[in-house]
Amino acid sequence: MGTGDDNAIIRVRGLVNRFGEQVVHDGLDLDVRRGEILGVVGGSGTGKSVLMRAILGLRQPQAGSIHVLDTDALSEDPQARLHIERNTGVLFQDGALFSSLTVGENVQVPLKEHHGELPDSWRYELALLKIKLAGLPADALNKLPAQLSGGMRKRAGLARALALDPPLLFLDEPTAGLDPIGAAAFDRLIKTLQEALGLTVFLITHDLDTLYAICDRVAVLADRKVVITAPLAEVERFDHPWVQEYFHGPRARAARGEPEQEEV
Repeated sequence: MGTGDDNAIIRVRGLVNRFGEQVVHDGLDLDVRRGEILGVVGGSGTGKSVLMRAILGLRQPQAGSIHVLDTDALSEDPQARLHIERNTGVLFQDGALFSSLTVGENVQVPLKEHHGELPDSWRYELALLKIKLAGLPADALNKLPAQLSGGMRKRAGLARALALDPPLLFLDEPTAGLDPIGAAAFDRLIKTLQEALGLTVFLITHDLDTLYAICDRVAVLADRKVVITAPLAEVERFDHPWVQEYFHGPRARAARGEPEQEEV
């Protein structure tokens, strides 16, 4: 494939997603570059989570091709699916933790599934390491998700997403429901981990602060496709009604650190 980015860790071409009569994506193209934090934004109903689920192989699109880590994500081959599964970590919007398992047991789920040969003591140590990496205290290991605050649950979900040391991380609205201080701390954690571990991050968000704080590029979903993927400065100048409204309203000015303007 001569077009697109040679350094792409995710390559989506001509993607079509339909639910009955409703067309969500129609010929969507996207490249995610190795080592970047890509912010994915779009209005309600533009199919941000649908796109993520298709890339992860959790949804079969009606048309198009998806390659993840040089592997066909739509392949029927179990080895191809396993390769992608082992090399991707996912933090769903609500954390998606098993409520009846402790945080430590939750983090060990992927380890048991993919590395059943490891001794229990090793899995325990690895879980503890990931919990600390996600910024949780060691004693969170033996707590149930219900005993944690929203921000701590997100971190527990992140610890589980990192369990297999994946090079590729998917985050669906990671700061949703967090207060501004907790959200900013979570953003800093993602950036630190991305730099320290060399991660590539696919990050769905509507949080402008997150976009300005940590994203290398932003992909905008509108009109059933990705209308632009570029650094923020370029996206801000893009001539599209939704983009202009989103990136030039009062919240965007605040995220950029600009003084409040009087509305005329």
